[in-house]
Amino acid sequence: MEIPIAPPRGEEGKQPVAGCVVSLTMLCALRRQRLRNCGHCVAADTMSPVSGLCVLLFISVSVCYWVPAGCYANGKVTKACGNMEPRHGVPGQTTQSPYHLETNTTTFSPGEQVKVILTGTSYFEGFLLQARDAANQGSGTTVGTFTLTNRSTQLLTCDKHQGSAVSHTSKARQTEVRVIWNAPADAPKQVQFFVSVVANYNTLWVKLPGPVIYQPGVTPYPPQSDTTPRPVQPTTTPTILPGPFTSDGCGQSKSCLLDPPGCDPKEDPHCFFLSMTTEGPDKTSVIFELSGPAEGYIAFALSWDTWMGNDDVYMCVKDGDRVSVSAAFVSGRTHPEDQSQFGLSSVSWRLADGAIQCRLSRPVKLVNQEPARYDLDHDYFLFLTNGHAQDGKIWKHSHQPLISTYRKHITGPPEVLRGSRGPIILKMHGALMLLAWMLTGSVGTFIASFYKPDWPNQTLLGQKVWFQVHRGLMVLTVTLTIVAFCLPFIYRKGWSKHAGVHPYLGCCVLILSLTQPAMAAIRPSPDSPRRYIFNWGHWGVGSVTEIMAVAAMFLGMRQSSLPLPQPWTTHVLIGYVTWLASFRILLLIHKHLYTKTSTGSVDQQAMLSDQSEHSCWIQPRYATSSRGSSSGQEQSFASLLRLSPAGSQN
Repeated sequence: MEIPIAPPRGEEGKQPVAGCVVSLTMLCALRRQRLRNCGHCVAADTMSPVSGLCVLLFISVSVCYWVPAGCYANGKVTKACGNMEPRHGVPGQTTQSPYHLETNTTTFSPGEQVKVILTGTSYFEGFLLQARDAANQGSGTTVGTFTLTNRSTQLLTCDKHQGSAVSHTSKARQTEVRVIWNAPADAPKQVQFFVSVVANYNTLWVKLPGPVIYQPGVTPYPPQSDTTPRPVQPTTTPTILPGPFTSDGCGQSKSCLLDPPGCDPKEDPHCFFLSMTTEGPDKTSVIFELSGPAEGYIAFALSWDTWMGNDDVYMCVKDGDRVSVSAAFVSGRTHPEDQSQFGLSSVSWRLADGAIQCRLSRPVKLVNQEPARYDLDHDYFLFLTNGHAQDGKIWKHSHQPLISTYRKHITGPPEVLRGSRGPIILKMHGALMLLAWMLTGSVGTFIASFYKPDWPNQTLLGQKVWFQVHRGLMVLTVTLTIVAFCLPFIYRKGWSKHAGVHPYLGCCVLILSLTQPAMAAIRPSPDSPRRYIFNWGHWGVGSVTEIMAVAAMFLGMRQSSLPLPQPWTTHVLIGYVTWLASFRILLLIHKHLYTKTSTGSVDQQAMLSDQSEHSCWIQPRYATSSRGSSSGQEQSFASLLRLSPAGSQN
């Protein structure tokens, strides 16, 4: 009885998320219209309190939409109005229910009110209550309306009849619910109450029959519990596997998908294992075996492509000390829909030695097959994934699914399949970013910071060597960044909504990287009084870009779409960054000491040159005593010019 995001109490929406977003959009649109009428500008709207409320509502909607496990218990269960069956993917209990429905009377007249009470000897988290015509229950038509008596319940619209059903408003546990049923003017002669109760996600009772009330003068007869028979499903009671699965026979008698390649689920509980074996000479059914670490659930899917969405999914979910096996459909990157055991047979499972394993059989072609369930005589990509589960509810997988490298014909000959968790295009993205900011960018900044005095009399293509090397490396860095930045968008076909802060940092790095060459193109000349502005700006933007790039790389290493062995890959990156920082500090110390020593040497030589020059003026006769002495003094004076600041500037 769980679907995402609740509209206001007493109302119902076919798509709750869409309803909430529509309400949010209408609120913001109305506010903008009022500001336009008052002559305000857009800036005033963005700073208004209502706009702030819109932002908060948008964040709330986004959080609820992307965390389905926390927003599914709001009781908006109108999709279950017909058969009153919660879409939890588990069958209803057949044991005696601990819950009981009662009314304060056995007779009623049109227009009267009847008190209806749901009680239980144990807690329940959700319920759905309806009144139906006792003589025609199979039609699924509700009778009358309800009136609430407390805030823990809400009205629903079933069969286009507003207020014709009651449900919970949250997953808060309770043991009693009291409501009032309002008999309509055209009420049938006999009315029976029904309720579905959810104790927890995997424990529920469907359409429990309640008391029957009659109009005066009607002869009571035994009520029908449910005139609509349930479809017969070819399922069997799950049994316990006698022992663990093994990879023996892979490629010979069965097809297998293994991760890591060559692992054996019998020996390694962390071995991800999926096998497929056809049954019978006509290959009318397929046996699937599934194994993985017992973190919560393990599942595989049949997909037409390598993208999650429109996939036929089969799940083994840990629920306490048991395992539930079901099939479902995934329409997008969302929670599985329409979980059921329809079409599954020979179901068995094992939960031991740190591994969760299950076996199931499914016909190649299902009878009365739903469009979401695929025939097994076609070629599909195979997805294999796992994640955490709580009370039988699955959470989003924390790692990229293992995807077969090519389509597999399910009923085809046995073979050993290979798969990958990291798409090649995303691996290229990571490699290019590491190359750009751990090699070319770092070397380029080192050249500009510490190697300007080198090769003073050598040029490369008309410019100083250090400048050409620096410019070439930084242009290469920007080019690599642009190419790497585009690759995830090509792969995702849009913005990644599950990557956290990483893509935002990547955008900032790209913008700042493009800012640097733009600043360099309009820089003033070296002798301009405004040159220091460029120097500080160029250095500051470059430093911030490099820091953000390193932060983005650390966050990118933990992305589920780029699986890397942890934690040693993070330690390698930490070591490399530490080495770069240490090397830069050592070069700064060397540069400072070298500059100080060079300055002292120049000053000493200048003082000696000044004394020599002074002696020449005092004793001019020595200056002209011979041609050789004059030549030596000219050389000494030229040397003084070269050592003086004025001489160096020239």
